Amino acid sequence: MNTTRLPTYFVSHGGGPWPYMDGEFRRNFNLLENSLHEMRADLGNAPRAILMVSGHWEEQGLAISSGDRPGMVYDYYGFPDYLYHIAYNAPGSPELAQRVQTLLRDNRMEARLDPTRGFDHGTFSIMKPLYPDEDMPVVQLSLDAKLDPEFHIRVGRALVPLRDEGVLIVGSGLSYHNLRAMRDASGEIPSREFDAWLQRTLFDFAPEARSERLIHWEKAPSARAAHPREDHLIPLMVALGAAEQENASLTYHQKDFFGNLTASSFRFGQPPNFQN
Repeated sequence: MNTTRLPTYFVSHGGGPWPYMDGEFRRNFNLLENSLHEMRADLGNAPRAILMVSGHWEEQGLAISSGDRPGMVYDYYGFPDYLYHIAYNAPGSPELAQRVQTLLRDNRMEARLDPTRGFDHGTFSIMKPLYPDEDMPVVQLSLDAKLDPEFHIRVGRALVPLRDEGVLIVGSGLSYHNLRAMRDASGEIPSREFDAWLQRTLFDFAPEARSERLIHWEKAPSARAAHPREDHLIPLMVALGAAEQENASLTYHQKDFFGNLTASSFRFGQPPNFQN
């Protein structure tokens, strides 16, 4: 068994099926793509599987993808036709799905196995740059549709043992997610204000206070302007909960995302190849 404790990540995953595109739209994600390549280099060969918590999968309660060959979920619109025929062909892991279910149940949280769930773009948009050979097993964990931040921090706490078992826990969302403001260019100040609060919360507060601030994230400057609905923020709670006592680091930061937006990704804990 892997004896290296892996860090956890919250990744701002970008828009739609961007890794499968080229041209101007794809260039919006150059910094994000570079950060994912650096993430892979930091991790080396330590992970044996990925547990992805995607902001694009919500259920009443929790669900875990348990198929051995997941299909695709084309959960975006307005893109060229060929992007509805792409495939990310990584294997699933029924064994890991059952392990996640057991850990959650041991902590009094029920989760059902879903053998039919495919990869949504919150998953494959990250995995394609990270593991282009499509050889890393991936299991997805849904959000609970109530989107309770405290509950999802507890979910992360239940999953801590996976970090010592070679499983990389990744929360996939966006630090800023207001689609209307993305289109009309009104998100510059709200995205900057919320990102500054998020960084201060993650970097400057002790673990208990940090978690408490995230539970009450709606009190942050521009909170609801940044997240009219918090589906893309809640994966952060799981990543934090699974490494609650560990320091946060900034792994991606961009002030001109789609022109004028601020977006960030974070790591909790140190990667295997970390050097003091």
